[in-house]
Amino acid sequence: MTERQRIGQLFMIGLMKDRLGPAERDAIRTYHFGSVSFTTHTTIGVAGVRAISDAVQAEGTTAATRGVGFFVAANQEGGRIQALAGPGFDVIPSALDQGSLAPAVLLVRAARWGRQLRAAGVNFDLAPVADVVPPGTDATNAPIGQLRREFGHHPAAVASQIDAFVRGMTAAGVATSAKHFPGLGRVVGNTDFTAEVTDRVTTRDDPYLEPFRRAVDAGVPFVMISLATYERIDPAHLAAFSPTVIDGILRHDLGFDGVVISDSLGATAVHDIPPVTRAVTFLEAGGDMIIANELSVAEPMAEGLARRAAASPAFRRRIDDAALRILRAKEAAGLLPCG
Repeated sequence: MTERQRIGQLFMIGLMKDRLGPAERDAIRTYHFGSVSFTTHTTIGVAGVRAISDAVQAEGTTAATRGVGFFVAANQEGGRIQALAGPGFDVIPSALDQGSLAPAVLLVRAARWGRQLRAAGVNFDLAPVADVVPPGTDATNAPIGQLRREFGHHPAAVASQIDAFVRGMTAAGVATSAKHFPGLGRVVGNTDFTAEVTDRVTTRDDPYLEPFRRAVDAGVPFVMISLATYERIDPAHLAAFSPTVIDGILRHDLGFDGVVISDSLGATAVHDIPPVTRAVTFLEAGGDMIIANELSVAEPMAEGLARRAAASPAFRRRIDDAALRILRAKEAAGLLPCG
C-alpha cells in the first residue's frame, strides 16, 4: 500500500442519503477511503441495501485500496436507532427491551440480526451500546437514556447483554463496536448536538466500565471513544483526544488490542476544533479509525494527515500502526485480497 492508501484506511465516510453517489465514488478513488457507513434510516430492505453494499465493494480496486475490501457499517442497535429496515430486516426492539431477555436468547437473536446484515452486504454493526444509565435518570440522559439505548441500569446486567450481543454478531460474521467509551450514561447533553458535555463521576477504576471489559473479553474488534470530557479521568481533553483514556485505560487497564474508532468527528462537540487538528489529535492520543461522515470534513483531514506524516517520522509510524490494526480487523472479516 502507498502511504496515501494507508491513510485512507483510517477513515469511515458516510453514504449521504444512503447511496453511493458521484461524490463518494470520487472521494474513494482520490483519497482512498477504506470504510463507509449508512447515515440515515432506510426502508429499502435487504435487497436494496445489498445493491448499495455491492457497489461499494466494487470500488475496492488496486488503485483505490490496493484491493482491500470495505467495512460497510450501520447503526443497527434497535428501537429508534435502527438504520436499516424493510423487507428482510426484523424490527429490532430497543436495547432496553433487549436487556429483559436472557443472555442466551439475546445471543441467538443477535446472530439472526447479524445474518440479515450479512445478507445485505453490511459487515459492521456500530453497536452495542455499553453505557450504563443509573436507575431513575433516563429522562435526564439525552444521548442514551432518553432513547432507550442502554441494556439496563446496572453494570453487571449490561455486561451480560453486551457479551451476548457481541458473540451473536460475531457468530454471524459481523464486526461490532462497543460504545461510547468510557461511557455516556452519566452525562446530560448529547455530543452529537451539544458542546462541552462533561461526566463528573466516572473514574479510572469505575464499576461502570465493566460492560466494556466484558466486550473486550468477548473479542469485540472495535471500541468507540466518546466526545465527552471526564473530569475525574482527564479534565483537559475530550475522551477521543485523551491518551489517558485510550492508551491508559482502554489499552493498558482493559487490555484492548483491537481498533479504537472515534465517535463522529463531525459532531457538534468538536465543531470549534479545526478538522485537521481533530484527526491528528485523535491519532496522537492512540486512536485508529476516524468516523467523518461528511466529505467536507474527511477530505481536509486526509490531506492534513498526509502533510503531518511527511513532516514527522514518528507520526508516520503512528499512521502505519493504526492502519495495521484496521487491516488485521479486515483480515478477520475476510476483506483482504490475499489468503
